[in-house]
Amino acid sequence: MSRRTKFGRPTGKDVISGFITGLFSIPEGMAYASIGNFSAPLGLWSGIVPTIIGSMFARTVLMVTTLTSAIALTSHSVLTSAGLKTSDIGAIATLTVLTGIVMLTLGLLKLGSVMSYVSTAVMTGFTTGIALQIIAGVIDDATGYSPPSHNTVGKFIDAFTHIGQWQPLAVIVSAATVAVWLLARLVKPLKALATLIALVVVSVPVALLGTDVQLVSDIATVPRSLPPFTLPDISTIPALATGAVAVALVALAQAAGISAAVANPDGSRSDASKDFTAQGVANMAGGFFGALPTGGSLSRTGVGTSAGAHTRWSGIFAGVWLALIVLAVGPLAGYIPMPVIGGLMIVIGGELVVGRWRDIVLVLRTSALSAAAMIVTFVATTGLPLQQAIFLGAALSMILSLAAISRTGRVLQLEKSEDGWRIAEPPATLPSNQTTVIHYTGGTVFAEVNRLEEEWPRTAGAENAAIVLSLGAGPMVPSATFLKALDGIALKLQGQGIHLVVCGVPDRFRPLLRRTGRLEHLADDDIVAATDKLNEALDIAYARAERSRLATRGRG
Repeated sequence: MSRRTKFGRPTGKDVISGFITGLFSIPEGMAYASIGNFSAPLGLWSGIVPTIIGSMFARTVLMVTTLTSAIALTSHSVLTSAGLKTSDIGAIATLTVLTGIVMLTLGLLKLGSVMSYVSTAVMTGFTTGIALQIIAGVIDDATGYSPPSHNTVGKFIDAFTHIGQWQPLAVIVSAATVAVWLLARLVKPLKALATLIALVVVSVPVALLGTDVQLVSDIATVPRSLPPFTLPDISTIPALATGAVAVALVALAQAAGISAAVANPDGSRSDASKDFTAQGVANMAGGFFGALPTGGSLSRTGVGTSAGAHTRWSGIFAGVWLALIVLAVGPLAGYIPMPVIGGLMIVIGGELVVGRWRDIVLVLRTSALSAAAMIVTFVATTGLPLQQAIFLGAALSMILSLAAISRTGRVLQLEKSEDGWRIAEPPATLPSNQTTVIHYTGGTVFAEVNRLEEEWPRTAGAENAAIVLSLGAGPMVPSATFLKALDGIALKLQGQGIHLVVCGVPDRFRPLLRRTGRLEHLADDDIVAATDKLNEALDIAYARAERSRLATRGRG
């Protein structure tokens, strides 16, 4: 794939969405750094180099790699647990680079494939929970009241039970921001610019009128400089190595929800392992330019997509615009009211929920198990550390998959006719003087063995009989339990004088049968490999079984 094809052609929408995302990164980045007790400018640097590099290599092309609240809080915990200060720039650089190394290693080992086990039900619960976290995280900005609860749902409960302590001006400004955004979205030519319009239309009069609400400058002064070059403190590696793994897991867990929530506009598939690698490189580079650990940001990705992002250039432009804005007019960004940011974050969180609404309805209507998995993941995401929530979700997905597979195993009979083979119910008792074809379809996992043994015909008393066992696609991934059960059937039939031929096995399955020694009661000719032609292996197996049966009758 050429570089041009890989990056695509930047569009005007990418330039605009990049500008909006870059502008939005000033207050949000500084706020996130502050909640982790880091110097606010570190939040700005985290949105420049990591964002540009992450967007260059990510396979989820619209994903914005930058600082998030969860990463900031986890990084603070790791540093303080290691006895280091959040003002130690060298230690921060070390943590960021180590986090990148962990991410890169996971990506190169293709461990992103574990995310393929996360079902739609689980990912819907996870993404919806993240959206709720985004909204809960800006209650303070949108209302002027800071809930003391650390639990997402607890923040909403506490905020609404103390509604009398909300600051009216903050609520009015945030509500006005949402209203302007909604009005702009109703005008088709302005739809892609709705976020920028809401930001400017509300911020300018609030600043000019001197309205008494919190501003970005109240968090910290926006510096007028590019990211400084920083060197990791090698001596802190032993103290931070384990913590870097925890930070990486939080970041990757958040990024996992982005590929499910934000599809690639060009129709290409996301690749979690490549996203892991991209974020790893972004962190390794960002560590040398004043950045805190970063990962996929659902909020800033939402800002970009809401503003019309079309290619990965949107994220690249976001990092470039942020650097230019800070360098040119950085202090002016300090006049942006925090309630405006709160209102826009509510919009972004709401859009994420609306975007997943069809999936929510689909999951609820699919099955009780899927609905339960979605709800459990949602509760875990809003109440547990994110890395625990996503891996809990993955475990739930695998359990649901195994439960579904265990119900797919089925035993059928194939009857030969002039038109070929037709499906029938298997006989309860094996008939004498004929070859019976038993077709088993399933995954050959251990949970299905009982189904095979329960539905297998009774063979006692059958004379001059033979059986062809036709296997579906299941043997591609056999289990030792299944092989043991099949060997037991072969041994039993051998003792009863009933010839068994197994057909439909892949070529690579035959050496496995011999290597395990579990099918020693079958001759090589009794194992017929699958072919490219439909039912060819079945016809061959049936002919062999018939010849053996007739030969045995002749000798009798």
